[in-house]
Amino acid sequence: MKKLVSDLDVSGKKVLVRVDFNVPHKNGVISDDNRISAAVPTIAELVNKNAKVILMSHLGKIKWGKVDDEEINKELKGNDLSIAVEPFEKHLAEKVGHAVKVTFCPATRGEELKNAVNALHDGEVLLVQNTRYEKGETKNNPELAAEWASLCDAFVMDAFGSAHRAHASTVGVPTILAQEGKPTAVGFLVKKEIEGLGRCVNCPEDGKPYIAILGGAKISDKIQVIDSLVKKCDKILIGGGMSYTFKYALGKTIGNSLCEKDQVEYARKLMLTGKIILPIDTKIATSFDDPQDIHVINTDANDVKEAGIPDGYEGMDIGPETEELFTKNILQAKTIFWNGPMGVFELPEFQEGTKAVCKACAEATKKGAFSVIGGGDSASAAKEFGYADKFSHVSTGGGASLELIQFDGHLPGIDDIEDK
Repeated sequence: MKKLVSDLDVSGKKVLVRVDFNVPHKNGVISDDNRISAAVPTIAELVNKNAKVILMSHLGKIKWGKVDDEEINKELKGNDLSIAVEPFEKHLAEKVGHAVKVTFCPATRGEELKNAVNALHDGEVLLVQNTRYEKGETKNNPELAAEWASLCDAFVMDAFGSAHRAHASTVGVPTILAQEGKPTAVGFLVKKEIEGLGRCVNCPEDGKPYIAILGGAKISDKIQVIDSLVKKCDKILIGGGMSYTFKYALGKTIGNSLCEKDQVEYARKLMLTGKIILPIDTKIATSFDDPQDIHVINTDANDVKEAGIPDGYEGMDIGPETEELFTKNILQAKTIFWNGPMGVFELPEFQEGTKAVCKACAEATKKGAFSVIGGGDSASAAKEFGYADKFSHVSTGGGASLELIQFDGHLPGIDDIEDK
């Protein structure tokens, strides 16, 4: 059990909080501020205890060393974290019941940042510019981590979406503080993630049958987590683009569908476990960019002539018979982990499979199952279709949730946090 933010004595102390304000944005406008609002309970706890709060987060990706200076400057400008100040102030004020002074520091190191930190009064908040403006952030540069660590008396990790990354702001800082005997803790968001995903890491006997639902484009992106889930789960339902590699491995025709031929042998090995359940029918179309001649075909039964996807067509979604098959299995489960849509859910024509999984998981949860969405596109789909609040837990970190399961509950950004 990790020390929690509420366990810390922080009155009058400088507390550096690694938050996840990596929100979707365009032209300086945030389209979804859920990650900002999710961090507010932890910040409010510190503000109410009269801490001097320093917030650090990344926003987007900076291609250091890969593009010219003009392109880098464009990315820096486009990923300016100052856009998060106004929505954060609003959510924080609502939570604590009054306006809180929030300032923004455009510097990521040096005297300007130190002065901004030293100017903080108890109960005030400073948001620091995008940590990825520093080249050393993603490399966990020790000098950078030491400078950031020198700014604070304590550290709180509340950026679950970045907890699988050993960066200066996620691992370097708490490691140094721990060596100095200064307190570290997790925030309320990370605590919730550890508890929710922990049920999928160590599924109790009364939580079985345990079913995983995996979708998305590539098997290669999820090999290690699949290996882990095969050991933990009773069944794994496979949909999305990755299912066509399995079909190809079984000798089925897949037309122009996604296929990782270098993963065919791995797919065959997984099928031998007897735990993999594949789609039995598929909604196909001529192409992703301009889908025409949309219809459903059988892709399973050996006694159906030319069963499979013909040339010139791509698999876009699971079909209605697969929806029934997957629903039946989901409703029998007591623990459910879902990561990856069943089809190209961004297009209205190919949403039904993903909607069916959402609905089935919601029904299973209502019956008493513990259901988890492992972030990413699945979380976006559940929100879009109105099912996000029907799951037991919706993770804020796609990659982090997968790696937490893959590494049996361990992540670099959490492991270095002090235990109770």
